[in-house]
Amino acid sequence: MTRLAVAPAPGTRNSTLHDRAARVLHRNWTGTSTVPSRGLYPHQWSWDSAFIAIGLRHVSPLRAQLELETLLRAQWADGRVPHIVFNPSVPLDAYFPSPDFWRSATAGRAAGAPRTVQTSGIVQPPVHALAAWLVHCADPGLSRARSFLARIHPLLASWHRYLLHRRDAGGGGLASVVHPWEQGMDNSPCWDTPLARVEPAAPDTFRRADLAHGTADDRPTDLDYGRYVRLATDYRDRRYADGPAVFRAFAVEDPAFNALLIASEHALARIAAELGAGGGARHSRAERLTDALVERLWDPEREIFLCRDLGTDTLVPERGVAGLVPLILPALPRHIADALIRTARGPHFGLGGAARLVPSYDLEGHAFDPQRYWRGPAWFNTNWLLERGLRLHGERSGADLLRSALLTTADASGFAEYVHPYTGEACGARDFGWTAALALDLLHSTPNEPYGITSGDAPGEVPVREGTGHGGVRASGGRGGGDRR
Repeated sequence: MTRLAVAPAPGTRNSTLHDRAARVLHRNWTGTSTVPSRGLYPHQWSWDSAFIAIGLRHVSPLRAQLELETLLRAQWADGRVPHIVFNPSVPLDAYFPSPDFWRSATAGRAAGAPRTVQTSGIVQPPVHALAAWLVHCADPGLSRARSFLARIHPLLASWHRYLLHRRDAGGGGLASVVHPWEQGMDNSPCWDTPLARVEPAAPDTFRRADLAHGTADDRPTDLDYGRYVRLATDYRDRRYADGPAVFRAFAVEDPAFNALLIASEHALARIAAELGAGGGARHSRAERLTDALVERLWDPEREIFLCRDLGTDTLVPERGVAGLVPLILPALPRHIADALIRTARGPHFGLGGAARLVPSYDLEGHAFDPQRYWRGPAWFNTNWLLERGLRLHGERSGADLLRSALLTTADASGFAEYVHPYTGEACGARDFGWTAALALDLLHSTPNEPYGITSGDAPGEVPVREGTGHGGVRASGGRGGGDRR
């Protein structure tokens, strides 16, 4: 594997950690993409690949580019990027729902599903433009020589159009998810209320392959899984058409999904500028979306962003880590950023205190479970986002502590899928792709590097917005020229 000059000196602890993380990505590499784990997740997952590409750029920028290119070759004509791209060499019974469940080539024909590759029909959080920009910055010469951004830009623009136009179920400008799997935090208690209205599929109509790779106590319940299957089945049977019938069944505006869309809008603006086009319109759109996020999902009393259940048009009163993810946004009003940091440090999430890593759900919540999938355990991708957000808003000491905890826990847990938030005990799969990748990214990020999603022309600068009280906080310096990492 090719290594960048940023690899740590041989014989150091960081060198050993680098080598172990790089080996995970090497073992999980299929030749064109990286599986999250060889056992439990044997295909290509959408947001996993985006996070994996962010880490892969420190090992091989070429492979990082191929990771995203492989995923986007499976994009549908309507713009959606499917959440799974299936490997045809993997047996059907290795994972459920398998390709014969989704029937993308037939059920998705009207929506423009590709004919040469089998995919799912739902989506995942849009981290891809952010990943593409950071991958470009790892080796701009290689990127330009391969016309990486020029080829990928129209695909990313189409992906964002799909989300902003076809998925604005609430009419307020935000994208909606139509299945908990789309948001990525599938089993979060934040979904319990809208899911309760869904009639579960009969247990004898599906087989759970996930239980062959983990204990039932760590995974979603059969009842929840039955509801997931019902929603996916109904969406498939409606030919993956977005509209009132689908939105009535389950439609939620999620703060993390939309924050990642906004971050990627900023990144897409930088990509456009690199290609010689203006990025101002996309930066402006990202700021309007930030305003919509605050207007529709901010709860000033709880000091956190909440999910909006569009079935009742009400906020779901559950504190999930998704509500902290908007810290990654550069134009977030200063008073809201400060409130989110207080919430992260308080008793509900324990940042820098009781918790080793920030949990996926409220430590004091009625549904908190420190080991069950997304109902309490700490995940590395959400903590990586929070580390970036803290650094962006000037909280460098907190970001440094979280970075150290992430690196130590990733290594000690064998690059686990997720961990117990108090003890760091490994849960789920080991040698997990994005855990290794994001450990590499943190390992090779310096405290003075910008995040890559800022909206001003100067690298690393957060703009002052009228009426927000935002103080123009620097996003931790920069290398110059916007080429982060």
